[in-house]
Amino acid sequence: QVNLVESGGGLVQAGGSLRLSCAASGRTFSGYSGYVMAWFPQAPGKERDFVAGISRSGESTQYADAVKGRFTISRDNAKNTVYLGMNRLKPEDTAVYYCAAEYSPVNPGQWYEYDYWGQGTQVTVSS
Repeated sequence: QVNLVESGGGLVQAGGSLRLSCAASGRTFSGYSGYVMAWFPQAPGKERDFVAGISRSGESTQYADAVKGRFTISRDNAKNTVYLGMNRLKPEDTAVYYCAAEYSPVNPGQWYEYDYWGQGTQVTVSS
């Protein structure tokens, strides 16, 4: 079992920045670094959308086109934590942001590939 806890959300004006954190704990297979990690925002009435993912080592990252150049995903395996740096935020970035973990997702960009989820952290960007 992997437990994930997000933090760092809040209210920010358009153009501002936030940094989300996701701390992992619990019994893990091969340790926390054995899991692919990703962030999925979910706006009201919409499905969870992939915005960023990171490989076990942290050497490989993926981003949705809408956030390339604005968001940065990173991880610190020594601290069992993954981060999402968000710059030049837009009102359309408003959503609950969920952290997800999976040992070996076939399609890392699809939410249904992930078994472990945090409770989410609200990000609200005002215009």
